[in-house]
Amino acid sequence: MTDLDLRLVRYFATVASHLHYGRAAAELRIAQPSLSRQISQLETQVGARLLDRTRQGTRLTEAGEAFLPRARELLRSSEQATAAARAAAQPTRITVGYTAGLIVTPAVRNLRHHHPDAEVHTMHLEWNEARDALLDRRADAVITRLPLDADGLHVTALYDEPKLLLVRLGHRLAGKESVTLDDIEGEPIPRFPNRDFDAYWRIDPRPDGRPAPDGPLVETIEDKLECIAAGQAVAIVPAALYAAGLRGDLTTIPLHGVEPARVVVATRAGDRNQLVAAFRASAEDCLAQNGNVTSETDG
Repeated sequence: MTDLDLRLVRYFATVASHLHYGRAAAELRIAQPSLSRQISQLETQVGARLLDRTRQGTRLTEAGEAFLPRARELLRSSEQATAAARAAAQPTRITVGYTAGLIVTPAVRNLRHHHPDAEVHTMHLEWNEARDALLDRRADAVITRLPLDADGLHVTALYDEPKLLLVRLGHRLAGKESVTLDDIEGEPIPRFPNRDFDAYWRIDPRPDGRPAPDGPLVETIEDKLECIAAGQAVAIVPAALYAAGLRGDLTTIPLHGVEPARVVVATRAGDRNQLVAAFRASAEDCLAQNGNVTSETDG
């Protein structure tokens, strides 16, 4: 078994990229004679000549051609391993995402207090962006509501949130103390393109197996509000989303007899960043409300 010196491998890869010892030496900031000695030392370790120097210039030997892609892969793996170790040992940055109506301030403030040297950023996400934001690494942790595809994610429930019925002022149900699904049996509810989200928030099918009445197809919360204000539909919504007040032509009514919404913290499964683990703990400590929910899903 040959133990390769990664420094020498990097020297070889640099010469191979230039096919010129002088330019490679300049990039590496070492003397050209020293670079030649280093390459000879690597060739001794490998047991084969990797580069030929001729009057026409420098070229790779057949052994060099075979060694180069693996050398570059070895260097990339080394860089990735170093980066992963540093991120796990001394994390310095985290981005926390959150979706509409959810407040992350207490958990973020707590994380900053315990990790004063870390860069803690927050990012608002659309209702359907939580999973993609985590997987494409725009965010490292997200506070959002179910439903959420947990494949590849670590999801922990924080608390339950009541559901309300959102209607326009002047609707036949406006002003009632509470309503049930029976009261909106024939009321159209806006549809969303995401099938899981659509079925969850329209409660489709209903507990007795009947389909929920179809409503207008919308893609944003703002479009949904317009449909409701125009009298085209009603909607089932999470309480916190409208806790700060509504536009003047809409009102909410408590909806009884349905499962509450569930707020969760989600991160990438297997993420070893210590700041991510610290934020998960902070979210559970600072955001979970009375009657904590502790179920976890690791996708």
